Amino acid sequence: MRLKDKVAIVTGGGIGIGRAISGAFAAEGAAVVVAARTLSRLNGVVGEIKAKGGRAMAVPTDISDEKQVQSMVARALSEYGQVDILVNNSGVGGPTANVVDMDLDEWSKVLAVNLTGTMLCTREVLKAMIGRRSGVIVNIGSEGGRSGYPMRSPYCVSKMGIIGFTETLAIEVGEYNIRVNCISPAAVQGERIGNVAKARAEAQGISPEEAMARMTRNYSLKRITDPSEVAAAAVFLASDESSAVTGQTLPVNCGLYLVH
Repeated sequence: MRLKDKVAIVTGGGIGIGRAISGAFAAEGAAVVVAARTLSRLNGVVGEIKAKGGRAMAVPTDISDEKQVQSMVARALSEYGQVDILVNNSGVGGPTANVVDMDLDEWSKVLAVNLTGTMLCTREVLKAMIGRRSGVIVNIGSEGGRSGYPMRSPYCVSKMGIIGFTETLAIEVGEYNIRVNCISPAAVQGERIGNVAKARAEAQGISPEEAMARMTRNYSLKRITDPSEVAAAAVFLASDESSAVTGQTLPVNCGLYLVH
């Protein structure tokens, strides 16, 4: 087991990528603190992990709320005594609109969750990791953070910020034996990409099927990523197998950009 006796916090752990990562970490021996806003989904994930003999607890958390983040980390430390791994996965897709039509509240919400929430979770976990001189942080970015994506400016800005945050933080905390990396998926199977395709279809006056086809036509594998494939990358980055890897962004994107 690659994560035996480790304790991990996974934000946005109730669905999609976060759910897959939580399950994969537990299967590798980690105790998992699953955090998100919807308790019913968290309980479902925790139930699945425990049914397979793993350890997990659910902590409902809005990561854009500083006090809730502080409480979540405190509960993790109280229950397990340490935090070895943080996966900053919580995020919102935000509006599908050109900048000229952007609503300020919608813009601010995306940055508050995707970027500021990531900082808050990281800050609180680092207070424990630095003292132990050990830890791993895995941020979940997006290929929308490596290239512009029309009609998704707040999302792209937030995910580009995650890459800069990853690289800066890796330099700051390397002396404490803390590694920081980012995974950059493209489209991933699940509820979120379906909602994105639907919103883009409505904005462009096309069918959701055509919107999805347009999004994925430049994938060399001719498919989009499964959440389990992102989870496998997260296990690698969280384990000692990647002990010399820090400050990096790993695309998990089925070959996006390789087809021209």
